[in-house]
Amino acid sequence: MAVVQRRIGAIFGLFFILLVLAAGRTAYLGVVRGSTLRRAASNQQLTNETVTALRGAITDRNGIDLAVSEPARDLAADPYLITDALGSAQRLAPLLGQSQASVLRKLSEHSGFVYLARGVPASRAAEILALKVPGVTGTPVMRRVYPRGPLAAQVLGVFGTEGRGLAGLEYARDATLRGRSGQRRVVSDAIGQPVSITETHAVVPGSSLSLTLDANIQQRTEDVLGAVAKVYSPKDATAIVMDPRSGAILAVANWPQVNPNDPGASPAGALEDRAVGFDYEPGSTFKAVTVSGALQQGLITPETPFNIPDQIQVADRTIHDDTEHPEETLTTSQILARSSNVGAIKIGGLEGASAFNGWVHRFGFGAPTGVDLSGEERGVTLPLAHYSGSSMGNLPIGQGELVTPMQMATAYSAIANGGILRPPHVIGAIGGRAQPEPQGHRIISSAAAAALRHMLEGVLAPGGTASEVSIPGYQLAGKTGTASKIDPATGEYSKSAYVASFIGFAPASDPKLLCAVVVDEPQAGSIFGGTVAAPAFGQIMSFALSYLGIAPG
Repeated sequence: MAVVQRRIGAIFGLFFILLVLAAGRTAYLGVVRGSTLRRAASNQQLTNETVTALRGAITDRNGIDLAVSEPARDLAADPYLITDALGSAQRLAPLLGQSQASVLRKLSEHSGFVYLARGVPASRAAEILALKVPGVTGTPVMRRVYPRGPLAAQVLGVFGTEGRGLAGLEYARDATLRGRSGQRRVVSDAIGQPVSITETHAVVPGSSLSLTLDANIQQRTEDVLGAVAKVYSPKDATAIVMDPRSGAILAVANWPQVNPNDPGASPAGALEDRAVGFDYEPGSTFKAVTVSGALQQGLITPETPFNIPDQIQVADRTIHDDTEHPEETLTTSQILARSSNVGAIKIGGLEGASAFNGWVHRFGFGAPTGVDLSGEERGVTLPLAHYSGSSMGNLPIGQGELVTPMQMATAYSAIANGGILRPPHVIGAIGGRAQPEPQGHRIISSAAAAALRHMLEGVLAPGGTASEVSIPGYQLAGKTGTASKIDPATGEYSKSAYVASFIGFAPASDPKLLCAVVVDEPQAGSIFGGTVAAPAFGQIMSFALSYLGIAPG
């Protein structure tokens, strides 16, 4: 009996000790470790997730998608959880579109986190995650897609993997397009399945941008530039199509092209929008500015005659016409049509340096046009105080100052638009709200603009520098330019590097469409604006005039 009682007492004592230990453990976990464990449980069952805002779409004037966002995932791996790196790499590589060696290298890193791929389309990401490779996870993100590939790529820009625009409108209008991310609280059960989702901060989608660009005109313009590149092998080229009455830009094309869906595969510098970022000496296209000033001041008329030798001396410089010729009499109209350097210098001389400098700035040179595109340069104009004795021998013919294609297109738009200089624009609406057209101001009279338009018709008439360009039923007006570039090695004008350009509009009497083509350093076939750029102008305008239903005239 005593033995039984001792055994019962021992068992009781053992249970009492276990009870004390359990109570102590409970007290330890509840009091000492309580807050830590509560946080751990909360972290396992309660998570706060960021909800990425849908980035606003970019469309053309007709609602055609140029840039859109779609669901995607960033795929990552924890190499420490990968038990069979080689086998996992063999399964993942085909779906990731990467080499097996590349994936194996990532899965073998001595790190707890490595990206396998960023912005993988949702359907493809689902296939990869369905493999249930240990340690491979996916984070929901939005992927930027450019449905028309390289179309208007330099205008649109590119979108980075960190959720920010890196170039073009994606960069300049990032705050508008991006919107504001939201937050949500997710409560999960013991096996990690969500049982409750609460929105704590509402997501605000980004606003859309509706551009004034027309995808069809843009495509035709890019196709024409591509054809120019095949024939003349230039360094690069750009073209602008716009409505001179409103300043609305219908196309901004650049060559070489770049695919924003794969920008890394494009040549270095291809993302630059040369329409606003290329500084060049305009050459003879600038003669229209020289003539307009003298015309507005009443110093000349279209029929004013000038004695024109084939060269002229200005201080220490001798300037020649393009071709040698005996002294002849040319009217102002003929000086423009034949692009006489001597004639333009004589007209500039009538104005004088101070007045001429005033017209340069009145037409907007030396300052940004105000166009809503990123990366706009302001060009370089010579301050009046820095004019030398020979400055009025080169400035009136477009040498010695730098402009951008957009500045030249804007200046010619003022001539086409009855003397009103108006900032160009490419954004038509934001978030469905139409944007007001930029206000313009008068720089020359409507009569002077009309006279100048009529004179510019002669450039495309028989005997003009672009006489081979025509569009049946339409009267065209414009100006050619062939400008030598400065050789950086010598600091002098190059004998082999030129910029060929043409800027014009139609119908000449009542312009509704303008096009500027600038070809940098054509290497084969020709270097002249009349043979390189002017035919491209004709091809672009022929399509656009018909496409827009602009009546012949």
